[in-house]
Amino acid sequence: MSRHTLTVSKRQKTDPDAVIGYDPPLRTFFLQAFADPNTEMHELWLGTALEEYPSLESIVSAARTRGYDLTNLSREAIVAMIKESSTPTPPSIGEQLGIVR
Repeated sequence: MSRHTLTVSKRQKTDPDAVIGYDPPLRTFFLQAFADPNTEMHELWLGTALEEYPSLESIVSAARTRGYDLTNLSREAIVAMIKESSTPTPPSIGEQLGIVR
């Protein structure tokens, strides 16, 4: 699983330590921002379901639709995530047993 730091903003607040990446077992991109220091829950947490965001474009679009702006993501991080997402991942044991859909 890859994890890359970027900046996520919404209105006047900014999270310079937001995380985006690719989760091969779920075959989805994920994005986490604005963590609550007491609960470790995130205001923005996308990409928690199987194949929810299969492309980088789809997760960026979903965040923008919710009013979030993503910046400071390096070209190298983008290339690494796209490369990782293009590597086929076989179905997990949970998928094979019908537990995960």
